[in-house]
Amino acid sequence: MNRKFAIFMIYLLPIPVLLVSLLIGSSENIGISDIFYLFFEPRDSSELARSIIMDIRLPRILLVFITGGMLAVSGSVLQAIFRNPLVDPYVLGLSSGAAFGAALGIATVVIPVQLSAFVFGIVAVGLSWFMARKNKEVSIVSLILAGIITNGIFTSLLTIVQIMSDPFKLQGIVHWIMGNFHNASWDQFSLIIIPVVIGFVILYFFRWKLNVLALGDEEAASSGLNPTRMKIWILLAATLAGSAVVAVSGIIGLYGLIIPHIVRMIFGVDNRRTLVFNLLLGGSFLVIIDNFSRTMAGFEIPIGVFTMLIGAPFFIWLLKKSNIGWQQ
Repeated sequence: MNRKFAIFMIYLLPIPVLLVSLLIGSSENIGISDIFYLFFEPRDSSELARSIIMDIRLPRILLVFITGGMLAVSGSVLQAIFRNPLVDPYVLGLSSGAAFGAALGIATVVIPVQLSAFVFGIVAVGLSWFMARKNKEVSIVSLILAGIITNGIFTSLLTIVQIMSDPFKLQGIVHWIMGNFHNASWDQFSLIIIPVVIGFVILYFFRWKLNVLALGDEEAASSGLNPTRMKIWILLAATLAGSAVVAVSGIIGLYGLIIPHIVRMIFGVDNRRTLVFNLLLGGSFLVIIDNFSRTMAGFEIPIGVFTMLIGAPFFIWLLKKSNIGWQQ
């Protein structure tokens, strides 16, 4: 595939995906003409079409796009700083930590959901890194094992929260854990947009330094960078953005593993460019998956089910391809 053509297509991809998604839904009364009138001739648009598009479909589509994009960006960044192709927010424990924090916020009401998700997301990632770090190095096997342990810990804590919650809140927590956007609204969009923008801007500012960090701590230090300080800033930004979207979407497993690898296979490993490509492709692909999840059956299938079914075989393929053994 021609590289320039691929770049042109990735920049163009979100436009048709978002427009077509506005036409997909349970209501058959919405057509292309309704979208045209709504955006270009609002006086001629019907109240029903305006309500369905602006209050139901558009906030959901934008929320899904941002969630997919930021999960892909977070996965790409984590893989770069840990120099590990098998790392993503789910494997590293960020998703389970943020899920526990968000569930705790939902159950108690006292703790803000967004703040709780961020705090426990960073705790989960820090715990995985601490357990895997030995002699100032983090191996692939040890990091994956540490992530499994961290996921187990926060999954157990999440179960405790579920047991102690009242039935009404429990139902909401269970649906949320499976990963879905059936409660998407402009309120949720406004809730995540600020932390997402802050996190992405910080990551975009440090994008060229990700290339240096990917070479190793010694090479980064010889280039005049402080690798530990840079990793902390990047990790905080990735966790801020990742935990923000997890707080509203629930657990969307292995998505941050799939998209970064697809982007690298097509566009290479230069983080100065792939950061934006992960955002665009990750957002567009999750919107497509969400379209299937809400239309394949007479009821909505949790989107986390789709991403896990896609991500699990992809993860196995990566394990086989990476030739991971005990020597690492």
